[in-house]
Amino acid sequence: MSEPQAPREASVHDVIVLGAGPVGQNVADHARAAGLSVAVVERELVGGECSYWACVPSKALLRPVLVVADARRVDGARQAVTGRLDTGGVFARRDRYVADWDDSGQARWVKSIGADLFRGHGRLDGPRRVTVTGDDGARQTLTARHAVAVATGSLPVVPDLPGIEEARPWTNRQGTDSSTVPARLVVVGGGGVGVEMATLWQGLGSRVTLLVRRRLLPRMEPFAGELVADGLRKAGVDVRIGAQVTALRRPDPAGPVTLTLDDGGELEADEVLFATGRTPATHDIGLDTVGLTPGSWLDVDTTCLVQGVEGEWLYALGDVNHRALLTHQGKYQGRTAGDAIGTRAAGRPLDDGAWGDHATTADQHAVAQVFFTDPEAGAVGLTAEQAAAAGHRVQTVDLDFNAAQGANLYADGYQGHARLVVDRDREVLLGVTFVGSGVSELLHSATIAVAGEVPLKRLRHAIAPFPTVSEIWLFLLAAYQREKAVS
Repeated sequence: MSEPQAPREASVHDVIVLGAGPVGQNVADHARAAGLSVAVVERELVGGECSYWACVPSKALLRPVLVVADARRVDGARQAVTGRLDTGGVFARRDRYVADWDDSGQARWVKSIGADLFRGHGRLDGPRRVTVTGDDGARQTLTARHAVAVATGSLPVVPDLPGIEEARPWTNRQGTDSSTVPARLVVVGGGGVGVEMATLWQGLGSRVTLLVRRRLLPRMEPFAGELVADGLRKAGVDVRIGAQVTALRRPDPAGPVTLTLDDGGELEADEVLFATGRTPATHDIGLDTVGLTPGSWLDVDTTCLVQGVEGEWLYALGDVNHRALLTHQGKYQGRTAGDAIGTRAAGRPLDDGAWGDHATTADQHAVAQVFFTDPEAGAVGLTAEQAAAAGHRVQTVDLDFNAAQGANLYADGYQGHARLVVDRDREVLLGVTFVGSGVSELLHSATIAVAGEVPLKRLRHAIAPFPTVSEIWLFLLAAYQREKAVS
């Protein structure tokens, strides 16, 4: 291996962004819109995890599975659905949406906004300095006049179990970029990645076993995980609650993997996928050079400025600040921080109070999340338990979706459930959860209601078109009025 080359002459920009995924792209775009010069550093593909191994490929793969499932719930359509999915077509669709893992289009976009793209591994080298090491070992030093924004994302956690290396487990990456359907797949983990991967690969023809320590979708209302578990079982997934893996073995690299469970039993599969959490991708980005701990989550204020670092120059956006490991929330943070960086650079006062232009208030009060399972599960804001723990006087309103005729027309025997979490003192929504087919497209209306703190008295005037699934709002609000009258 050749020795690393000496650093080139320093390059000076107003803002340096570490990570060219959707989050880094948003902060770069908004900093450029403020008239600042921007350098973007990326060590892998421009577009990041979301574009190539997470949100985009998983949804491209899941959509055919869910379309067929929906068609089978409509009389007249179900008779036309015969045979299995064309896996070749499904994988080709995925490949189109990830541009065959070619990032040249996204690289052109970075350059089109006037930002400079540096390919290589970026590390902090003290305040406002970044070194970039290319694949050839050449190093270049970048200096920021105003800000460095860390948007390096997160990495999958694979538990340290006996035999884990020998087993060569899948993570979300293999779960979304594989073009071979394993005959038997074990998915470990009941969070969003776990339930989506179980839905996907069962739909593509695998015999899937889902192992979950406690319950599915633990950050959502309990009924969400229960309904998703029911849906997975109906699709043929073997869902095992309370099961843990204690060891693995795969003596033949081309053979099956055997999992030992905590009850002493064993499972044999062709592949095993671990969806057991994420860790920040901050272990080798030079945090120690600015007094922070490598590998740590980064604590930030409402403008995403990192705490514990002298001077107002280091920002952390997206997964690395651990506020909400969701692409759309990270992009929101990127837009907000990019505007804040521009405002600080211009010497203007910040609008960083609650719901201000330079505040990420939604990270605390209106985080929206959707999981593309069958049925879909979507939520925004607080669960009933979270709202009560925060000191609110809470009233919950629950209804099955078949209360709305639009839902029954959407799918024969539509099955789903909705919950409102109401602040009884202010009569605004603190949280909303929907579970059912197609509810992902209902969630933005709920997000507007929560983020806008729309009074329920006014919300009843937002009339849902007939006959649509969104009519559930009418019945939820009417149920709240009835419950209020007798409470």
